[in-house]
Amino acid sequence: MEQADPGPLLAPLDGDTRADVVIAGGGYTGLWTAYYLKTLAPALEVCVLEAQRCGFGASGRNGGWMMAALEGETRLLAALDGERRGRVRALIHSILPEVESVLAQQGIDCDYHRGGGIYAAARYPEQLALQRALLDDYRAAGFGDSDVHWLSAAELGARLRIADPLGGIYIPHIARIQPARLVLGLVQCLRQLGVRIYEQSPVIGLAPGRMVTARGAVKAPTRLLALEGYSASLPAVRGRVLAIQSRIVATEPLDDALWDDLGLAGREVFCDASPLITYGQRSADNRMVFGARGSYRFGGAPQSEFGGREQEFGEVRRLLQACFPQLAAVPVSHCWGGTLGVPRSGIAHAVYDPVTGLGTAGGYFGEGVGAANLMARTLADQVLGRDTELAQAPWAFSGVIERKLRRWEPEPLRWLGYRAIDTIRRLEERLYQRQAPGWQRRPVQGASRWLDRRMT
Repeated sequence: MEQADPGPLLAPLDGDTRADVVIAGGGYTGLWTAYYLKTLAPALEVCVLEAQRCGFGASGRNGGWMMAALEGETRLLAALDGERRGRVRALIHSILPEVESVLAQQGIDCDYHRGGGIYAAARYPEQLALQRALLDDYRAAGFGDSDVHWLSAAELGARLRIADPLGGIYIPHIARIQPARLVLGLVQCLRQLGVRIYEQSPVIGLAPGRMVTARGAVKAPTRLLALEGYSASLPAVRGRVLAIQSRIVATEPLDDALWDDLGLAGREVFCDASPLITYGQRSADNRMVFGARGSYRFGGAPQSEFGGREQEFGEVRRLLQACFPQLAAVPVSHCWGGTLGVPRSGIAHAVYDPVTGLGTAGGYFGEGVGAANLMARTLADQVLGRDTELAQAPWAFSGVIERKLRRWEPEPLRWLGYRAIDTIRRLEERLYQRQAPGWQRRPVQGASRWLDRRMT
């Protein structure tokens, strides 16, 4: 993809300082939270502490999907009564219009394009049944045909020339972005608003009214943790979010003739219904960008540098070629990865304790490009004591973080649980690709999803 010039690193915190609000984490959650706090209450002194450079984690290392969605939203919405369900669904759908408004107001160019998403394409009969069941879940949660609609095999094939298309779901509330450019645009905007951003300043400790780095501390009555998969270092959030690695490849730019053969004329994003959770998009510079959710490291350590090794990206390339045989001879020019966060509760969260002034947001399951904006607005309203729909949303919690967010089981149970799910996912994928008879696939079909539900 076209590289965004990050410019020079911003200076680290050097010595003690004061602020009204200090935020740990210079990714989407931290930057959006700073933006809304500063625009809603311009007199606030807000500062952000980032361990490396802003966007170094998942915010600058994702597949560029911005969804007006939350993982687990169908389950969450189905549990609400009709009137409240509609209000909460409207909050979730507000993500893209809100982001579009900010991008226009602040002049942020991040290759944003709302083309919707094919979510997801079924290529095998068992996947077709699962996607039909997913559509039923959306309907039970109150989503109409204008929000989610079915694509027949012919309709899917007209949009996306994926191998063996059988049908799928189309959702219009999805956009494509260049992730790093959004980070850089937000950083520039925040600095113009007067938010102080300190890079190379990892937070190593919390104390009442203080956030501590190796070279100084910020004294602030409100301390917010926006660390997502990088939260293992601080006791208040340790063990609440599971750090999972995702891997992505991008091809060389493709010519118009090849894109005519691949589809995506509307620059939709897409995924197929693989148990390995694939996703892709046509970038602004006409590359095929394709990724798959990957591994978990024992102890939950995050990972940002991958090195492009075959053992880490070979499977992603094979999945890409299985979906698009047309790309078998096309070279891959870029490989990268990032760490996403999976909460034990099964849904994203914004938690704020008005007594201690400590808060956090995250738990995005890889959907944080859009969800971070919603959680940041929620957290800002909680901090400012605003009586809004967001502050009363089912993902908003008031109180002590340790009491509001469930902790994952200790090691080695986390690692063993993830390994079990991962092994079965790979077995499912191999059986699909071998075109084994249905009776041979049926014993494992859905097994990884059953384990997924047990883990959340």
